[in-house]
Amino acid sequence: MTTPHLTPEAIHFKPIASRPPPRAASGLAAWLRSNLFDGWRNTLATLVVLALLSLTLPHLLQWALVNAVFRPDNAACRAAAEMGACWGVVAEKYRLILFGRYPFAEQWRPLVACTLLTGLLAASCYRPFWRRGLLLAWVVVVVAFFTLMLGGLFGLSPVETGRWGGFPLTLLLSTISLMLAFPLAVAVALGRQSRMSGIRTLCVLYVELIRGVPLISVLFMASFMFPLFMPQGTTIDVLLRVLVGMTLFTAAYLAEVVRGGLQALPKGQLEAAQSLGLSDWQATRMIVLPQALRLVVPAIMNTFIGAFKDTSLVTIVSLYDLTGALQLALGDANWRKFFLEGQFFVAAIYFVFCFAMSRYSQWIERHLNTGTRRQ
Repeated sequence: MTTPHLTPEAIHFKPIASRPPPRAASGLAAWLRSNLFDGWRNTLATLVVLALLSLTLPHLLQWALVNAVFRPDNAACRAAAEMGACWGVVAEKYRLILFGRYPFAEQWRPLVACTLLTGLLAASCYRPFWRRGLLLAWVVVVVAFFTLMLGGLFGLSPVETGRWGGFPLTLLLSTISLMLAFPLAVAVALGRQSRMSGIRTLCVLYVELIRGVPLISVLFMASFMFPLFMPQGTTIDVLLRVLVGMTLFTAAYLAEVVRGGLQALPKGQLEAAQSLGLSDWQATRMIVLPQALRLVVPAIMNTFIGAFKDTSLVTIVSLYDLTGALQLALGDANWRKFFLEGQFFVAAIYFVFCFAMSRYSQWIERHLNTGTRRQ
């Protein structure tokens, strides 16, 4: 076998032309390319939206900022009614919108109470605070919240719950009802998976009965019908009745969300836990529930957001939450014309809290799905 003769031209090295460097995977340009200009369809949609914004945004800014009236001057607002917004209605009525019919001189109390509860809610969202002391902090803050709002102690003048309103009432109803509804929902979801037919039937009846009626009906029953079944002379505070109704309603929807997570979990997970010698309770607590709840984080947060907004329905039982307090504020004939600006103000408050919950839900998803999420 002969080896072919290699000429100097054959062994001459010819470098390959350099290729362009890869595109940046991070930064503003990469984000714009992947989210707004990824393909011709996405680019076309982006251009259409930008064109619509260019047509509407200047007029909106002109109405909302340039020609707007920010001082509580009713005459100036009426003069600029067709050209600019009247944010003066917010400057004039913000205390009534935020605190409802709570005594004017005592409104520092709901302000402090809301600050404490909101701060604790924010702290509870961060992992470094997930310690046993957090439960004690919740007990202290909830007791402080009711002490400040009710009064009657430490020299504070008493204020009946019928005069609570505005943002403190919205925050109280949504927070407490969700805190009580979540463990109840987990118990009901597990009850629907039980092998005991009696427990399973009771849980099914509860969920189907509550889900089959609107929240307004539940609030009406809790506020007006429930006292009829109590002994003669027994009264229950209307706030407590509404809180019970909202808790039961939210728990029914959350139970179905949790049950969906339980059904989505492969049966092999439970069998593997049993093969390790874990009892049914240990397997449920340490294996099944953590994975099931991780699967339904978006649906759970969606229910939380819905419950936060559903507090606006308590006006049917004469409790004035944030939206109800706005209607009280707009009862003034001098400012009734500028209801749109008041609605925008209340909508902005709802949006801030709902958007914060949505972003936190996404953070929780990234934190829990590190090893399983799709790229």
